[in-house]
Amino acid sequence: MYKIALAGNPNSGKTTVFNLLCGTREKIGNWPGTTVEKKQGYFTHQDEKVEVVDLPGTYSLSVYSVDERIARDFLIKEKPDLVVCVIDATNLERNLYLVIQLLEMGQAVLLDLNMMDRVKKARIKIDTQKLSKILGIDIVETVASKGEGINELKEKIVENLRKKEKRIFKIDYHDLEKIIEEINQLFKDKKIFDIPERGLSLRILEGDFDLLNKVKEIIPQIEKVKDKAELSSTRFIGEDLETFIIEKRYAFLKGVVKECVEKEVSLEDCLTFSDKLDKVLTNRILGIPLFLFFMYLLFQLVFSLGAPLADLIDGFFGKLAEGAKLFFENQNLPSWFCSLVSDGIISGVGSVLVFLPNIMLLFLGISILEDSGYLARAAFVMDRFMHALGLHGKSFIPMLLGFGCNIPGIMATRTLESRKDRILTILVNPLMSCSARLPVYTLFASAFFPKNQGLVVFSLYLLGIVLAIFVAKIFKHIFFKEEVAPLVMELPPYRVPTIRNVFLSMWTRSFLFIKKAGTVIFLAVVFIWLLSSLPLGAQYAGENSLIGKLGKFLTPLFKPAGFGFWQASVALLFGILAKEVVVGTLGTLYGASEEGLKEVLLQHFTPLSAYAFLIMTLIYIPCIAAIATIKRETDWRWTALAVSYSLILGWVLSVLFYQIGRLFVG
Repeated sequence: MYKIALAGNPNSGKTTVFNLLCGTREKIGNWPGTTVEKKQGYFTHQDEKVEVVDLPGTYSLSVYSVDERIARDFLIKEKPDLVVCVIDATNLERNLYLVIQLLEMGQAVLLDLNMMDRVKKARIKIDTQKLSKILGIDIVETVASKGEGINELKEKIVENLRKKEKRIFKIDYHDLEKIIEEINQLFKDKKIFDIPERGLSLRILEGDFDLLNKVKEIIPQIEKVKDKAELSSTRFIGEDLETFIIEKRYAFLKGVVKECVEKEVSLEDCLTFSDKLDKVLTNRILGIPLFLFFMYLLFQLVFSLGAPLADLIDGFFGKLAEGAKLFFENQNLPSWFCSLVSDGIISGVGSVLVFLPNIMLLFLGISILEDSGYLARAAFVMDRFMHALGLHGKSFIPMLLGFGCNIPGIMATRTLESRKDRILTILVNPLMSCSARLPVYTLFASAFFPKNQGLVVFSLYLLGIVLAIFVAKIFKHIFFKEEVAPLVMELPPYRVPTIRNVFLSMWTRSFLFIKKAGTVIFLAVVFIWLLSSLPLGAQYAGENSLIGKLGKFLTPLFKPAGFGFWQASVALLFGILAKEVVVGTLGTLYGASEEGLKEVLLQHFTPLSAYAFLIMTLIYIPCIAAIATIKRETDWRWTALAVSYSLILGWVLSVLFYQIGRLFVG
């Protein structure tokens, strides 16, 4: 099987190309030694089977960020048969920089000029034949958002794989050429990851000390040449070596663009629609209120559209539980087995799956905001506020990802350059209301606040954001004193979301929820049923059962918050396994579907204590998987802090809310 890599800048459409090439034939894991997501897929064309590895989006092959290091390490160590470099054709000069680096390292490259519809709209003409001749590589034009050019891309991929041509690419670095040649001589007969001598010399001159460590025996000679180079660059060039090399590359690219591109109208003129939108959506005064309005609107849609579908699923599981119980009783099967299936598995797992429509709608909305380019604006919208509180604006993006799941949100902190920003963002990310909490929110909001479900759930999401920001401010003051770096980040252009991307993203995230319901939640509800049924002879889920005794032990802890009955205590305890298990536990203990659960909850909670319970659910201890991810990204000290502060904060705020609320509502 051939192996190819997809490389490209962020927002170049690389992942869309990957999805179109591989469809659903992909697997997701982590890069070795990291928690950064690794996507692999395959396709077959002209009887050739091709494995595709989607590299993290990166602007260059420097090693300053984790993503850059991963891309560089994969390219030089794995040595794929071909690198398909997907670039935004509206900005050739910036995007081709990565292509130049790949060619200098001796990689076989196929260039994918993506977003050609925007090029035509901007009345830009790209002479692809001339560009192909200058770079010495094949070029394919695509519009990935519409699926155009993908078949041609597959054709060229297979054609290039079969040719296996070794191309020689060289930029004239003028004053530095003698130095490059001297280092080249030191690498004679030394195979370092099969990188050409010239490419290796340039990487060394750019300060890639990881590669330098591979040739420790000749470090003294290299250092002498580098010292001479530094002196030469200071005397004749006036820049440090890395800056000089970068500038020479961009000078070459300016010439390439001038030679191959004609603009009838400047690109800025044709982007006035995006500019006009940004004047409103990222306005210093209107930006945050508009962002909050869009999020509020999203939650209103989630509940208004999801409620009827949730009722159908609830009715299905209710009838399924009754039918299963009746069927097994007629078969004279043991009563414990009937209880396990109907009260435990069907009621427990069903009480969670009933909220699948709401979760799918939430993911659909987030996917639309992502694909349109608006979600990236959130970092800029929140930057001034977060900067004042000691966090980088970029930190808001991992926090937003936490709305889907805290684990990828925590992993996304790898894109933050500052260790301080990474740790602070990791510590507060569990305060973001992940989709696992949504079943709990939905159940209680529909039972106690039926006319304001969207508003109540929105308030919890907003509370999480506010708490995260202020906790970060406190921790920054205690643990970190350095200044916050200014926000430097590319804004992708606004685009019409593509149906394929949006629904694929929604399904991928929703499937993880379904998978969790079939594994973690299934095992949890069976375990909870077992504790509810033992010791033998005790009433199912009664106070004398094992789970009842455990709950009674915990009840005094939560009584000041207004939910002083043991079932609520046990639900919170098992919610540490996965937040959906809070609902699954209640469903198992009461052997009830959603409607039945609402009736039970109305007997035990008041609206005031119900909201206090939701505050506790929002804040207290992250789930086991999130705790493990925090440990992998930091160490035990920060993990212990994340667990302890969230438990204390959750208890204090839920108690304060309930006790203060009682003064007003009696």
